[in-house]
Amino acid sequence: MKHLLVIAILVVASTLLVHTGLTAIGLLPEQASAQAVTIDNLLDVHFWLISFLFSLIVVTLLYSLVVFRRKKGETGEGVHIEGNTKLEIFWTMIPLFAVVFLAYIGAQSLGETRRIDPTALEVDVTSGQWYWRFEYPEYGVTTDKLYLPVDRQTLLRMTSMDVIHSFWVPEFRVKQDLVPGQTTELRITPTLAGEYKVLCAELCGASHAYMEAKVYVVTQEEFDAWIIEQQSTVVLDPVQRGRQLANQYCVTCHSVDGSQKIGPSWLGLAGSEVPLEDGTTIPADTEYLRLSIVNPNLHIVEGYNANVMPAFANLLEQTEVEDLVAYIESLK
Repeated sequence: MKHLLVIAILVVASTLLVHTGLTAIGLLPEQASAQAVTIDNLLDVHFWLISFLFSLIVVTLLYSLVVFRRKKGETGEGVHIEGNTKLEIFWTMIPLFAVVFLAYIGAQSLGETRRIDPTALEVDVTSGQWYWRFEYPEYGVTTDKLYLPVDRQTLLRMTSMDVIHSFWVPEFRVKQDLVPGQTTELRITPTLAGEYKVLCAELCGASHAYMEAKVYVVTQEEFDAWIIEQQSTVVLDPVQRGRQLANQYCVTCHSVDGSQKIGPSWLGLAGSEVPLEDGTTIPADTEYLRLSIVNPNLHIVEGYNANVMPAFANLLEQTEVEDLVAYIESLK
């Protein structure tokens, strides 16, 4: 009994020390959403369990090595124990109750993070290789940056144009996959104004690591001013509109200065003779440029693979395709 009491005291002390160390080293980024508080509370329960189980195993092991080691001159065998039914029942039931308890608080946390606010701001999120697009249907604004008002819930309705992507802002904690052909939802209530970054948390291709977008959490007044600014910004020049679209969707894979990227460079492309994978050539006229955007597998350029570039026929309006073509044709 004396040994059990000493081990219990050491386990409690070690648990406190380990938990203090885990929380002190900053395992988690700052909390920037209401959902982050709920999730961090759940994680803290796990940190306590990790600290306790680590201490229970390590303290018992080290104590046994020190106290019950074979003493000098001892040659006999230790006491042979066949089993202990009560102990076996105990260590079966305790983990069972622990799993049920974690499932219960996990379900509570999930319900809290998905709680519906009828006044939530709605944003449509579209992902593709390798870009993010954010649409505010209530205001008619589309952008490659996500602006969110602080202390107001935002409902993100999300879909992917090609492969599975995953929307993740570490400071918000919550994460949601974007699946082709489906619409998934994620609710976020930002609580800390500042600049953050959307990351893709699902391996989605060659430029997965660079699939990022800025997130700005601002006051409601600043958000309203930004919306008015976006609504008043009308670009009449198709080349300028095309440049904006290219910066949003295309520059990850296509350069405009002749440098090599995943896809062919656009510099000097318009009007040139393009060698194809089948050994023929094709003039890069307006129709070729248009088809290369909406149906990129129709003509495979020599040295490049099929099925790398997604088809933008379902993502871009016809006028947007024409703007991109105008921009490519301006890159002489």
